[in-house]
Amino acid sequence: MSLATKQESTTKKKPTRRKVSRTTQKKLVIVESPSKAKTIGKYLGRTYKVVASLGHVRDLPKSRMGVDIDHDYQPDYISIRGKGDVIKELRKDAKAAKAVYLASDPDREGEAIAWHVANLLKMDPTEKNRVTFHEITKDAVKEAFKEPRTINMNLVDAQQARRVLDRLVGYSISPILWKKVKKGLSAGRVQSVALNLIIQRENEIRNFVPEEYWTIDADFKKGREKFQASFYGQNGKKANLKNQEDVQAVLQQLDRQQDFSITKVDRRERRRMPQPPFTTSTMQQDANRRLNFRTRKTMMAAQQLYEGINIGQGAAVGLITYMRTDSTRIAGVAKHEASTFIHEHYGAEYAATKPVKGKLQEGAQDAHEAIRPTSVNRTPAEMKEFLTPDQYKLYNLIWSRFVASQMTPQVTDTMAVTITQNGVDFRANGSKVKFDGFTKVYKGSQGKDNILPNLEEGDAVKMVADNPAQHFTQPPARFTEAALVKTLEENGVGRPSTYAPTLDTIQRRYYVKLESRHFEPTELGEIVNDLITKQFPDIVNVKFTAEVEDSLDKIEEGKENWVQVVDGFYKPFSKEVATAEEQVAKIEMKDELAGSNCEICGAPMVIKMGKYGKFYACSRFPNCRNTKAIVKDTGVECPLCHQGTVVERKSKKNRVFYGCSRYPDCDFLSWDRPIGRDCPKDGHFLVEKKVKGGKQVLCPNGDYKEEVQK
Repeated sequence: MSLATKQESTTKKKPTRRKVSRTTQKKLVIVESPSKAKTIGKYLGRTYKVVASLGHVRDLPKSRMGVDIDHDYQPDYISIRGKGDVIKELRKDAKAAKAVYLASDPDREGEAIAWHVANLLKMDPTEKNRVTFHEITKDAVKEAFKEPRTINMNLVDAQQARRVLDRLVGYSISPILWKKVKKGLSAGRVQSVALNLIIQRENEIRNFVPEEYWTIDADFKKGREKFQASFYGQNGKKANLKNQEDVQAVLQQLDRQQDFSITKVDRRERRRMPQPPFTTSTMQQDANRRLNFRTRKTMMAAQQLYEGINIGQGAAVGLITYMRTDSTRIAGVAKHEASTFIHEHYGAEYAATKPVKGKLQEGAQDAHEAIRPTSVNRTPAEMKEFLTPDQYKLYNLIWSRFVASQMTPQVTDTMAVTITQNGVDFRANGSKVKFDGFTKVYKGSQGKDNILPNLEEGDAVKMVADNPAQHFTQPPARFTEAALVKTLEENGVGRPSTYAPTLDTIQRRYYVKLESRHFEPTELGEIVNDLITKQFPDIVNVKFTAEVEDSLDKIEEGKENWVQVVDGFYKPFSKEVATAEEQVAKIEMKDELAGSNCEICGAPMVIKMGKYGKFYACSRFPNCRNTKAIVKDTGVECPLCHQGTVVERKSKKNRVFYGCSRYPDCDFLSWDRPIGRDCPKDGHFLVEKKVKGGKQVLCPNGDYKEEVQK
């Protein structure tokens, strides 16, 4: 082979490839988080450089108010401490870039982050450099970069107004709490309403007076078939049984030896409609109820699903649409994809021709779609191997709710029967699912079928047994996270992005505590609420707070000026602050005697209120700094050393566990409460474990289990 032939052969084996010069300027894209930057960077390719600002880069100073009240409430923004290196890198990258795009989240907060970054980088405010997308998928991201826009100053002003209002409230009331109650306390606009709602409910429970009432459940029989019915009333009218005398009067009218007549049979077909796809609020509520997720945990998992997950197909992909929304609207392309999926996997009879449309809450912005999977074809089962357990549970919930919203109703045959003798009426209700519809995908809390015998009007049946029972009315339940979020949303207090930090704050300040997933106010919370309620009634007024939220929405829509909104709030509020500083007397939080002496100096121990609740401390503090945690003694003998008793303690994450009172001499530990009995099979100590529906006594070795206590 000649040299020319060899050269020709080499050229064929190595085709020429266009190289990107290292000196070529790239387009810079700035987002909030590194994971989002990584995902978007893979979509945009080598001509773009995607970096993260790690959230906000500027904010109001922590050491002072930072709002110039005399000059139109102008905020004095400073670079956030610890962000110096990030800002330095952003400036360096921007200087070297061909163009700069701001791609933070598509909401008020994201718009404000973009505006702050633009200010730090001295970008032209008239330049079209703002890029937003509702889902982080390759098509959505590339499409968004085709139509960049200018920063929406209405959105920025709405966020700025909220930030200034919250600062004015917090930095005006908090110093009063420090002077009059205790150092380290805080007050906030939305958190004060949430705390007040919890305490109002607690007062309802305390003031509740139970009322006695009775029921009569009875067993009837037609031929060999038995069924149950309950007392309804007399002569066709509903009647209440207030006491045992009322029950006896009814029973004396009945003759168990005689037949009862079926006087009315009402057969109907009931259609149960699916719920619309998730909004932020309904997602938080359902995740709390079904998955036992705290609100913050739900939002963290949702953020990860939105920003992108590596599913083994090259670039990571966002699995859900933007998770801060109050809309139930769905894009046409998503509806079509869901319809096709339902037809293929479940059948045409399950696909709704007119899917359910959710009703917008009053004040909802409808700026984004509902929360849904970016592609319904990415089923939870297929995605499970790429997700953490928490991510999978939440994705499964979001996917199922969305698919169900595009499906047909559940159809149930119902049967209501009236059974009468001597003017006394009993009612029996039966039901049987005729067509499962959307519940094939998204099962709710519907009960089991209750099938009655084939009864017709005029049939005779016999009463087999009657079971009168005494009951007492119950007080309203304490708020769960789900119930509180629902109440805040229904009253127009806060917005989707505020619920998680609000609930987190009132717990961190120890104004409330979670007991068995329900909020209970602390003594400190009640003191703070009492002061705020008396001195700043508008702050805890649900209607007033909702009106402030409406004003913020109008700023976003360009219908109101943010300075005027803040001024309208602050002028009357500042008078209340001045009055409170003069009139509120210092609240002495007196220490209670603990009933024991300090092991170090012998002085009496007292009970003090701390950041995380009450604790024992020496009365000679600060001369003696001896402190002890307050523990609850169960009275059960320690199963390990048999000398101490089992006491209830709390971990750093506030989780209850059980240990020996002789710790550290005895290191017995258990997450479940020992009950003082041993397993009849292997002699191991038995514990009481909380399960759905009550408590269960079991052996930790798994060899023995007692029935659940209802």
